[in-house]
Amino acid sequence: MNIAGIGIVSTRGRGIESLDIALREGWTSPKLIKSDNDQNIFYPIYSVEKETINDINLLKKIRRADRFSKMAVMAARDAVVDSGIQINDKKTDIGIILSTAFGPHVTTFRFLDDIIDYGDGSVSPTTFSHSVHNAAASYISSLLNIRGPTVTITQFASPFHQSLILAKAWLTEKRCKYVLLGCVDVCGNVMEYICNQKLRIANDGKIRPFNFSALPSSVPGEGSVFLMTSLENCQNKYCEIIPASMTNCDTIKKSDIYIIEADGMAGNETSYQDTLPVDVSIGGYAPIFGSMKIISAFHCAAGALMIKKQIKYACPVQENPYDLNVITKTESSKIERICCIRKNCADKTDIIRLIR
Repeated sequence: MNIAGIGIVSTRGRGIESLDIALREGWTSPKLIKSDNDQNIFYPIYSVEKETINDINLLKKIRRADRFSKMAVMAARDAVVDSGIQINDKKTDIGIILSTAFGPHVTTFRFLDDIIDYGDGSVSPTTFSHSVHNAAASYISSLLNIRGPTVTITQFASPFHQSLILAKAWLTEKRCKYVLLGCVDVCGNVMEYICNQKLRIANDGKIRPFNFSALPSSVPGEGSVFLMTSLENCQNKYCEIIPASMTNCDTIKKSDIYIIEADGMAGNETSYQDTLPVDVSIGGYAPIFGSMKIISAFHCAAGALMIKKQIKYACPVQENPYDLNVITKTESSKIERICCIRKNCADKTDIIRLIR
């Protein structure tokens, strides 16, 4: 299936142009937040600024939405606009697939806190409705007036990959002409606490994708990416996107660039050493966006932009203890195929191919 449009909301801004700027600028230091246990200790986090999702024209229609839904709506809307596809008024030929690892957990915990504080008969129905994982997809459908099939996928290991598989099935079966698919996750106080307890947080704010460590460094992040996809060759086509299996040898042999999705979120990353050839260009852009279960979507957006613009972007953190052919400078390059490789928390290899 083809990528016809991309929408992105990240710590570096909103829109495909913000992605291009971020990839050119490289690493920037994350925000520091105070520890709840010790006010003298600060932890790094890549959070989305309020100004990034402060779109008055959209917010007046979703003014009660939480951050989770707002980020999803803005990325989805931007993907539709970026595609330039002329869609009929009924919009029944567009499907929506939203994937997430943790859902709107900030709102969910707020709802649970209210039950504890006020009792189950006095909690806000608005908070409850927004604590449901499908709330964001409902907002997208309502705001964009899309009436096709809509589903939310919540999956801990590989949420974005699952959405790609389902989107391909919908398009192949002709359930819809287009599929607006994407993912969103938010980083709230609970997630910050869990990451600080369970992960090795990078004190200097740098994720190191090429260290392949048993205890990799991570920096919690958040954001949303949406893709407008179709089987048709659209005018604004970025590339073709295909979820693939590790058993497919052609996937490894025929790629011009490998994007390593090591971000410290999945734990032990030593198995990446057995996956990569030394004679192919290697990229890794997690240090720009932060550690997330949905980081694959951000790398696919970066890869699609590389293919469309025919540009290799320099890796933001270039520590290279295994002498890989890491991309060290941003330059024009002939790019036909990119392979995005991720080792998930179940120790399985997820692959996404991007083809010009």
